Amino acid sequence: MAANPTLVIFASDKGPGDATRTAIMSQTGSLLARHGVKLVCLVENDDVPVALLKSACAKGATIELIVDKEYALPDVLQSITIQIIPDRAERLATLVRLADCFVILPGSLATATSHFLTVKELGARVPMVFLNQNNAFEIVRGFSADVFAHTFQQAHKNMQFAENVDEIWDHVSKLLAL
Repeated sequence: MAANPTLVIFASDKGPGDATRTAIMSQTGSLLARHGVKLVCLVENDDVPVALLKSACAKGATIELIVDKEYALPDVLQSITIQIIPDRAERLATLVRLADCFVILPGSLATATSHFLTVKELGARVPMVFLNQNNAFEIVRGFSADVFAHTFQQAHKNMQFAENVDEIWDHVSKLLAL
């Protein structure tokens, strides 16, 4: 595994505004940029995680968006590479091809749904780190033990739950043996 992995981030700005969600995305973007990773975000249905992207850009991260259609990004995000892939199956295949690890942030049903559909379609082959801050993914933790582990043989080895933003990198490093 390369010292600078590619992380696919599932994060959503959809739903009611929440200052905590914005702070989590900003902190995560900064944290991961400091570690020199390449960030890839899936953008579908006008759901662009702006806070995550802004903080990562400010720290000099390399970022790529895999999108369903053309988007006009704010000027501060003009350095981001955008790959338009209209077909959902192709978008998901691209994510798996690029990802060394998935990172899933709490905050909205859109994030959990997008990630779940990706795992359902692709299996649990890619390591995953869930930010379980405030028990946001407790149901997923239980679901992973009861369903994923029996459906996807690698699931129990490929899923980690961080309790706060600072732990995300520790779990990514462990999963990728960095």
